[in-house]
Amino acid sequence: MVEIRYLLPEDDLPEISGVYEKSWKYAYKDIIPQSYLDSIPEGCWADNIRKDGRNNFVMTEEGKIIGTSGFGRSRWEKYSDWGEIVSIYLLPEYIAKGYGRRLLRAVIKELGKLGFHHILLWVLEENHRARKFYEKNGFVQSKEYRDDTIGGKEVREVMYSCKID
Repeated sequence: MVEIRYLLPEDDLPEISGVYEKSWKYAYKDIIPQSYLDSIPEGCWADNIRKDGRNNFVMTEEGKIIGTSGFGRSRWEKYSDWGEIVSIYLLPEYIAKGYGRRLLRAVIKELGKLGFHHILLWVLEENHRARKFYEKNGFVQSKEYRDDTIGGKEVREVMYSCKID
């Protein structure tokens, strides 16, 4: 049975960090330099999961954490009254099987309960799989973008948004 719930104090942060790590290595293969992906240390996201102002869902199946999402008020001043999905990650073996859609819908519903009517998220421009996923789920690419460097490679993130009732 699949459960989507808020992160609990007793949840294993290194296990959740492992979801991020494995998902990054799978989703960003051929986008981010492989040497960078190979060098991601175990547990590197554990200290950032419980950031102030961020809500976290975990998705479990039979008690195993298979996915996670960080969300809350937008970190961007221009969109300070919007909700933001900071992250959605699944273990690679659960990708493209409907789990991501379930997690995304739960996060959107929760952001609505928190009083947000607009949601934004950022996606690497070259991450065509994720972009298609968000587009199929009602998100529209905006004209906003930001440039960054990950693993020595110049990358562009594009902003997607959706309106919720």
